[in-house]
Amino acid sequence: MPRETSPPQRVTVLGSTGSIGTNTLDVMARHPERFEVFALTGATQVDLMLRQCAQFKPRFVVMAHPPAAQALQERLHAEGLLTQVLTGPHALDEVSAHPDVDVVMAAIVGAAGLSPCLAAARAGKRLLLANKEALVVGGEVFLDAVKQGGATLLPIDSEHSAIFQSLPEDASTWDARVEKIILTASGGPFRTRALSTLKEVTPEQACAHPNWVMGRKISVDSATMMNKALEVIEARYLFGLPPERLEVVIHPQSIIHSMVQYRDTSVVAQLGTPDMRVPIAYGLSWPERMVSGAQALDFHALSAMTFEALDDHGHPERFAGIHLAWDALRGPRGTTAVLNAANEIAVAAFLERRIRFDQIHHVNSECMAQLQPAAPHHLDDLLALDAQARAQAEGIVHRLVRA
Repeated sequence: MPRETSPPQRVTVLGSTGSIGTNTLDVMARHPERFEVFALTGATQVDLMLRQCAQFKPRFVVMAHPPAAQALQERLHAEGLLTQVLTGPHALDEVSAHPDVDVVMAAIVGAAGLSPCLAAARAGKRLLLANKEALVVGGEVFLDAVKQGGATLLPIDSEHSAIFQSLPEDASTWDARVEKIILTASGGPFRTRALSTLKEVTPEQACAHPNWVMGRKISVDSATMMNKALEVIEARYLFGLPPERLEVVIHPQSIIHSMVQYRDTSVVAQLGTPDMRVPIAYGLSWPERMVSGAQALDFHALSAMTFEALDDHGHPERFAGIHLAWDALRGPRGTTAVLNAANEIAVAAFLERRIRFDQIHHVNSECMAQLQPAAPHHLDDLLALDAQARAQAEGIVHRLVRA
């Protein structure tokens, strides 16, 4: 049956100059009859944003860096483009909650994406969540906003999209029918590297992921397995299962993106090529499916798919960061926000060559041990906790640098 003609969905892409944002625009460009760009947001990449504006002609652009906003507005004017450039502390919230917006792609890395995610949730948007921090930092505060606003929350991380595609359609049956959720992890670039040499890892080596092309921070998180720790926390909030029913296995080929094991021991898995356009297209078109532009999986060309235990045959220190997820979920409300903030500081310090690769876990675990948060109830509470944890983590980094 042909799809009924309906007005194009108007989309705000938060973080349009990043890898998720550019892939989102690539998918949307394949379906101009279904989607139009309402707003794009970025930080400093004026040239790329100008090209995106020329192609998609959004009504608004938000640039977080004021000099970049001014430069972009001048160049848009010179090109005869009518896009209005916004900046300032509330601009992201405005383009996320605007009454003319139908869909918000949340792809801003870090805690900076929390406020616009909350704004979109309260405004009842279809929220495509590629920002882990909205759930890891926001936790119950964010879920309350989704419920109160009547928003539709759809995961875009490949693992969480895979889980969502493998679960029953009726979310009220998940607890009764599902035994556990199994997230897969590639193991990153150091899966088989000698443990004694991890202290010698350089930022360049940590950013060279074997399967995915990602930003520097996310690439380091993959190398330390902190990305998987954050995904465990995210899965806890997205799907409502208790932490003990969340499992991680190493799957180096990244073909099976995640699995759901049911009470009868049946396992449903979602497979696909490692291309973020697949979960993006699913989120944009759900509950339908549409062309993503990704290459189809060729079973005849697949090598053997392998799986490994997380503890690396008795060496849990290789992926020590992943275990912090369960520690954070067992801690007081707000502990997951502390872990996220500490990790951002630790990764930044590593990329700046201030601490070693193997010290990232030390910063994260020590910060969690030192800071016992009061339960956050509002955005201001979350931001204050985030700032407190960052300051604590920076102090730990400083001591490591001086040691």
